[in-house]
Amino acid sequence: MAITEPTAERTTDHPGRTPEYPDYTVPGLSTEDGARVIALLASRLHALNDLSLTLKHIHWNVVGPHFIAVHEMLDPQTESVREMADAVAERISALGGVPWGTPGTLVAERDWQDYSVGRADAIAHLGALDLVLTGIVEDHRRARAEVASLDPVTEDLLLEQLRALEKFQWFVRAHLESCRGALSTAGARTEQQAAQEAATR
Repeated sequence: MAITEPTAERTTDHPGRTPEYPDYTVPGLSTEDGARVIALLASRLHALNDLSLTLKHIHWNVVGPHFIAVHEMLDPQTESVREMADAVAERISALGGVPWGTPGTLVAERDWQDYSVGRADAIAHLGALDLVLTGIVEDHRRARAEVASLDPVTEDLLLEQLRALEKFQWFVRAHLESCRGALSTAGARTEQQAAQEAATR
């Protein structure tokens, strides 16, 4: 899930869409810097909304002997990710932007494909989810690094979310890790590959 760079003339089907520079932003931040932070947060909002839907999809589609443990682990994570998305959306609004959370906007603006695993063993799903979380954490870290010099308030927001996201990934990886600390999905490039490697370890 890569960070989307803002373009000079961003086209959209949404007539009320925020222009490149907002009319106003928070005190002490230029509208140019505000626009950059809004663009970074818009990408994070899409990623978090997508993650909450993916977590629910996995929650509904896990099977096998680890079903109940994984099924029940994912609900609190889903709620937490929804709260993260809400916090990001509210920060966009505070910065003078418009947080677009509609499905059409998410699909149009994301640069990743839908989660690709359907009904599957719980451990297989966790293998694929580990790959998803890696992408989100890496992009959250890049966004945090960029806003650090622009807006410490947004940086603090992303840092708080990173702590939670990395903890979620720790929970996931605990199911994929050997007693010697090796991940069964190490080296996997796709969700399907990660799922298969996790399920056959």
